[in-house]
Amino acid sequence: QVQLVESGGGLVQAGGSLRLSCAASGRTFSTYAMGWFRQAPGKEREFVARISTGGRSTYYADSVKGRFTISRDNVMNMAYLQMNSLKPEDTAVYYCAARSSSYGSRSTYEYDYWGQGTQVTVSS
Repeated sequence: QVQLVESGGGLVQAGGSLRLSCAASGRTFSTYAMGWFRQAPGKEREFVARISTGGRSTYYADSVKGRFTISRDNVMNMAYLQMNSLKPEDTAVYYCAARSSSYGSRSTYEYDYWGQGTQVTVSS
């Protein structure tokens, strides 16, 4: 069982930065690949980024590539999403998710645990 709690969301102007954090409970965090997803009002939840258990393999949605960076700290049981050059279209609720596998996935269906989400609002 893994419990995930996101933090770090807020209101930021376009071009600004935010760092989202995902705190995980349990002693097996290092055995889970992690992913970040987002959901804007009226839209489906979409993939943002994923990271492997060891942190060496990362993958990003085209819409955030070059602006967002996913990372993890297996000692502190934390995952992060550094978001730079934010745009109004990045406005959404952001969720972290854990998958019982070495590698993450773009599909929401392949994750086992989800956090409650944190709101990110980017003003123009």
